[in-house]
Amino acid sequence: MSEQIDHDINQETTEDGKFMRRIRSFVRREGRLTKGQERALTELWPVMGVEYKAEMLDLNVLFGRSAPVVLEIGFGMGKSLVEMAAAAPEKNFIGIEVHRPGVGACLASAQEAGLTNLRLFCHDAVEVLEQMIPDQSIDTLQLFFPDPWHKARHHKRRIVQPKFVQMLRPKLKIGGIFHMATDWENYAEHMLEVMNAAEGFENTVKEGNYAPRPDYRPLTKFEQRGHRLGHGVWDLLFARKA
Repeated sequence: MSEQIDHDINQETTEDGKFMRRIRSFVRREGRLTKGQERALTELWPVMGVEYKAEMLDLNVLFGRSAPVVLEIGFGMGKSLVEMAAAAPEKNFIGIEVHRPGVGACLASAQEAGLTNLRLFCHDAVEVLEQMIPDQSIDTLQLFFPDPWHKARHHKRRIVQPKFVQMLRPKLKIGGIFHMATDWENYAEHMLEVMNAAEGFENTVKEGNYAPRPDYRPLTKFEQRGHRLGHGVWDLLFARKA
């Protein structure tokens, strides 16, 4: 499994391993693997894991079939990703995560759910997208609850930036959806501003605002707790139009 650390910029991932930034740099903070996670990485990675190589994949070959593809950046411990893949067996799912304990947990959950429609990367999401995901191959690209970098001086570290959006745009099919979600209102406003100005995208909500949570995105325990406390969650769904 790929182990990459870029020391050019001293930067950390979140505790649950969410991909935060680059375009190029992150420091992998591993955390401790449980025995179950370690076993899953040893036994299940050869089945569901994809090693990083700087060459384009044939997604039909990777999954052994042709089907709509959903790709999620930064799936954390993978609970919601496994739920989505189990609920939509007619689709192929790809998860990208730099946090090995999260990858191990996701592999174990996927095995328990009996999934055959999920493949995982443990690598820098931007490099995977740039070097391995063919253009116009993704139907839905998901970015749920990325690190908000809530201090103003850190806002430039947020992953949703114009350069990032234009990097991922060609990977989506025409009409494909870039789905973001955040529980930080300021970040939601930032996302909306970036996406409203992004060439080649249009908001699926005609009022030019936030979207209701789609049924396919599971509510996390954290999110349910936030609702009870009156905290907001904002979903944004933008379609590639060109």
